[in-house]
Amino acid sequence: MSAPLPPARVKICGLSTPETVEAALAAGADWIGLVHFPRSPRHVAFDQASHLSAQARGRAERVVLLVDPDDAVVRAAIEAVDPDLIQLHGRESPERVAAIRALAGRPVMKAIGVAARADLTAIPAYAGVADRILLDAKPPAGAALPGGNGHRFDWTILDGADLPAGTMLSGGLDAGNVGEALSRTGLGAVDVSSGVETAPGVKDPERIAAFVAAVRAAR
Repeated sequence: MSAPLPPARVKICGLSTPETVEAALAAGADWIGLVHFPRSPRHVAFDQASHLSAQARGRAERVVLLVDPDDAVVRAAIEAVDPDLIQLHGRESPERVAAIRALAGRPVMKAIGVAARADLTAIPAYAGVADRILLDAKPPAGAALPGGNGHRFDWTILDGADLPAGTMLSGGLDAGNVGEALSRTGLGAVDVSSGVETAPGVKDPERIAAFVAAVRAAR
């Protein structure tokens, strides 16, 4: 008999208020994500992110999401958020990911947009320099945001793919489909943002709780 799979892990991204951070923590989220990207409806300034990070310290791992940050932004993020993980969600090259990781002295997760099997060819180069890979739905042409658009990609693209340990799945997930996503892909970590919102950037505590419960029930 094969050993049971470990519980899947959950990241709730784009939190921006003490109330929704508390909802994610109470639900048992493994990571809370704070977005620092001014064009996003989920953007939090570093002074606000500092307070939200402190609220979660010791209760969940804290992630700061940055998009093509320069060195000054990376330093400011470390100073304000003291993150357990830096999520890079832009067009950062593998060389830039390595440089940010060295500068920050923190683990780094690189998001890779997926729309076709060919998109997976980028993974090995990033897996060599990042601590974790996040597979997200590639944004549609002309999209203002690199993620958080509420779209999912065809999970069959991952069939037979050699994915690094700890790869995380994102894109169009919600409480109704996350169990299927985990079963279909075999991955052990998921990331949700728009799937627990009532409007862009407006997190709903009941949807957060339902999402985490659905993940726990899936493994």
